[in-house]
Order: sequence, then structure tokens, then C-alpha cells
Amino acid sequence: MSDLRVISLSLIVASLLLSSCEPSHSDRIVVGSKNFTESFILGELIAQQIETHTRLKVERRFYLAGTYICQQAMLAGRIDIYPEYTGTALTAILKENASGDKAQVYERVKSEYERRFGLTLGPEFGFNDTFAMEIRGEDARRLKITTLSQAAQYTREWRAGFGYEFMERPDGYRGMVATYGLHFKEQPRIMDLGLLARALKDRQIDFAGGNATDGLIPAFDLFALADDRHYFPPYEAVPVIREQTLREHPEVGKALAALRNTISDQEMQRMNYAVDGQHRDTKDVVREFLKEKGLNH
Repeated sequence: MSDLRVISLSLIVASLLLSSCEPSHSDRIVVGSKNFTESFILGELIAQQIETHTRLKVERRFYLAGTYICQQAMLAGRIDIYPEYTGTALTAILKENASGDKAQVYERVKSEYERRFGLTLGPEFGFNDTFAMEIRGEDARRLKITTLSQAAQYTREWRAGFGYEFMERPDGYRGMVATYGLHFKEQPRIMDLGLLARALKDRQIDFAGGNATDGLIPAFDLFALADDRHYFPPYEAVPVIREQTLREHPEVGKALAALRNTISDQEMQRMNYAVDGQHRDTKDVVREFLKEKGLNH
């Protein structure tokens, strides 16, 4: 079975599992996440913040595949909150062009989510996790390239790897290769996001579509090529919240407000590395971060 069919089947199974879950209830808050490390960390951050600063019970439903599954889970009331990125919401959910500065994108997504879906955005966590097109650091130094435009002259000899969602979304693969005139040696491999950095390091691929805050970029001596034609929109990390949840539990909004601008790009990268590179327990990593910020009491 091809990788694409396996992934498609996984999405169908995840959808069926979601439909079989009981809707969230008023006696607890259900926090979700996507199926990669950073989303899992942010989901745990949200969960611990609510547990610490309210009397509500929190149920965790993490690793819910990608954006579309999380969105459907929110609309169905299966989860109450999950971490998202403004650029992803703008292009993948609202189907709008990737344009505007980060404040404009945030306000556009917030207003449209409220108007269309009964969802809203919480405060920005503080970092921008844009897509990062990565190559090995040794290749960047040898070829003296720093940008995607410069890389275009070499990609015909490179094998590429991307996550399933990046291949399908409107701000993903098709637009990027058209913008930069990229052509690869063979059809890109579709891989789990957590495997891309290692596949690049181990020379299974030569070009990977990762994320800017991936903790393995410095650990594996990878290099993120600059998006010099500004193809990608801002991807500020934010909690998406059901408006009904905030009406029933305004204390949740107060707890999450304390997380505004608490995480820098470097801090998010360090937390990702602690989980992916050092194999530490996510709950411990989040607990230590909240303690450093004075938010765990």
C-alpha cells in the first residue's frame, strides 16, 4: 500500500474515532492537539494552565491527526480548545490567500471563526512557527546558499520529503514550487512530520519541509532556507476555543490570557528539542517552563 493510501486511511480512521467519542460536557474542558510534537506540547501547556488556575477538570485528546480533523472535532463539540496557527487557519480552513501582516491575519481569522463557526482565538503564544524548508548544514555551506531562490538551481538533483498536509494545503507544496520554480529529482516522499529531520540527516532525502521551531534543526546541523519571496504567511501559534466554552467557563479565558506572548521562537525550539532530542516527558518540560515564567501557582 502506498504511503498516501496509508495516510488517507489513517485520516478516515481518525475521523471515525472522533465521531464515536462523546461530546465534551460542562464538567470538564477537553483539550486537543494535532499529531506532532509542538502541538502536543502546546496542548499540554493549555491543559496545565487551566488545571492550575481553575477548578475545572481537563481531559486530554491529543494526536488528532491534522488541521481538518481538529477543526471537525471543535465543530462537533468533541474538544473545546486546541493549538493552531493563524496562517494555517487562514489558508487551510478559511481558504483565503496568504496575505497581510501578523496582526491583520490574526484579526481576520478571529472575526471569521466567530462569524462562521462559533469559535474564537485566544491570545498569541508569542512565536511564529512558519514552514522551514531545510537542507543539511554541510550542503548549505558547501554550495553557499541561504535562500529558497538560490536553492532552485540545485533541487533537480535532490530528493524531497514533506508531510501529507503540506502536500495538500493551499499554502503548501504546489504554490511553493510554482513561486520558486523548484523541480526535484523524483516525486516527493510523503512522511510523518516527526521523521523528516532524521531522514534528512540520514541522507534518505536532501530537502525537507519542516517547521522553523523544530528543535532538531540545530541538533542535526540542518539549515532552514530563507523564504526570500515571502510565500508563506505568518503562522502565529494561538489557542482556538469554542465560544460556548468561554461563556460557560469565563475562568478559562482568564487562565489562557496569562499565556500571551510568553514563548519566544527560541524557547519553543528548546522545548521541542527537550521532547524530540532528549526524549523527556512532555508534562515535565511544560511544568518546568510554566515554573520559569511564574505561572504554575
